[in-house]
Amino acid sequence: MTDAPPMENSNYALEKLRDLLRNGDFGTDGKLPTERTLSDRLGLSRRAIRRALEVLEAEGSIWRKQGSGTYVGQKPSEWSDHVETIVAGTNFMEIMEVRLRIEPQLAQLAAMRAKPGDIERMRELAQKIHVREDADGKELWDGALHRQIAQTAGNLLFLSIFDMINRVRQDEAWQTIRERARSNANTMSISNAQHTAIINAIAARDPAKAGEAMRQHLLMLQERLIRQTSMDHLEDDPIGNVS
Repeated sequence: MTDAPPMENSNYALEKLRDLLRNGDFGTDGKLPTERTLSDRLGLSRRAIRRALEVLEAEGSIWRKQGSGTYVGQKPSEWSDHVETIVAGTNFMEIMEVRLRIEPQLAQLAAMRAKPGDIERMRELAQKIHVREDADGKELWDGALHRQIAQTAGNLLFLSIFDMINRVRQDEAWQTIRERARSNANTMSISNAQHTAIINAIAARDPAKAGEAMRQHLLMLQERLIRQTSMDHLEDDPIGNVS
């Protein structure tokens, strides 16, 4: 029996896609390239790629979102559809309380599970934060760095919770207060150094140090946010009236 040509061989396509998933060769948001891109990149037909993706989806290795694309891992539960409602009903301090509980744990897990490519990606993202001068750009790449750490932790449930919390970054009020909180040049310098310390601890496979470095980073952010919201309150009510 003659084997199918490699470009039409779905089993071969499945093997190549498994290699891609194992190597973590996808975007920071866990999104895979399109079928067309995968076809061109792997030298396989789109039909073979599509069949292989169907197997991976059935196994729970990937999931698809209509109109958005294909993502690594199992499909998030339906509660994620209500993220906007949940986020709208909370405030910045509640968000920080949750971040302080889960992100140090994510940093610890990342220190245990990170691959060299993960570390390299973290350093690239930290550098992008450092060189960007606009607040929107810094916020974008800061979110990408923290998500890379969460993704490297390798726990889908933790990642789903992180993504829900991270949606607050889309809120204009959050971006405004973050911009004010980081307006001090010294604050950004400290933040950049803390990012480096977190990544170095993860690279050194030191979970305790990675977790503590993340905790200190978030505590600084929380303190800056508390200070900024207090200043905003005084500006709105300069004589200290209690409403």
